[in-house]
Amino acid sequence: MSLPTCETLLLREDRGCLHITLNRPQSRNAMSLQMVQELMAVFEAIRTRDDLRAVVLRGAEGHFCAGGDIKDMANARSRLGKNESDPFEALNREFGRMITLVNRAPQTVIAVIEGAVLGGGFGLACISDVAIAHKDAKFGLPETGLGLPPAQIAPFVVKRIGLTQARRLALLGARFDGTEALRLGLVHVCVDSGEALDQRLNETLEQVRRCAPGANAVTKALLLAAADVASDKELENLLDVAAKQFSAAVQGKEGQEGTLAFMQKRLPAWAN
Repeated sequence: MSLPTCETLLLREDRGCLHITLNRPQSRNAMSLQMVQELMAVFEAIRTRDDLRAVVLRGAEGHFCAGGDIKDMANARSRLGKNESDPFEALNREFGRMITLVNRAPQTVIAVIEGAVLGGGFGLACISDVAIAHKDAKFGLPETGLGLPPAQIAPFVVKRIGLTQARRLALLGARFDGTEALRLGLVHVCVDSGEALDQRLNETLEQVRRCAPGANAVTKALLLAAADVASDKELENLLDVAAKQFSAAVQGKEGQEGTLAFMQKRLPAWAN
């Protein structure tokens, strides 16, 4: 499936990776309804793209994402149509559908984070598989200071950093830098320059390329499912499914190639 044409996103494919740049620099890449819908269209288009191993999310001109576009929100009623009973609810829920879609993408999602990382941008950081941040990035959940709840991102924030820290950050509207984000477990790597950001990104992409794409997709889905297990019965069911997936992998092309490459002391085909 080909990639959609976008006005608020810059798209570039390179060696099995799709680079997505949020491109509304005049608003520090704040998310408009159009950007949300374009992100959904892109992630729908790549859902079955086995040739894409990774997706890199970053923002144009020094900022990741400053959250939702307040001006765009004010125009929600006209943008979503006169037949919409509650356009603000619909606008907010659309963001939730987008972030859920990104969260479940079979590809490894890598966030390269600098500048403003607020609100919805904070949420995007929380659903990345790997987050690489500049130490001077500015993180925060400013919604309550605007008289709003962080409605759609709250579950993802809690899963990322835990309820205790999520409560503190959301209820105080706290701001903090990349070093604190690393301590909280929000990001995985914190660097002190733009050059170091790019270097760590390239290193991460090479690591992704050494992993089998099919195995990575199955593993990501398994990990997400494991995070939602709430009972012994659900755990047993998940382990049954995992055993079937393991058997299929061992007998599949990737498993056979991986085993043979190990025995022959060479890189598997997908890593070349």
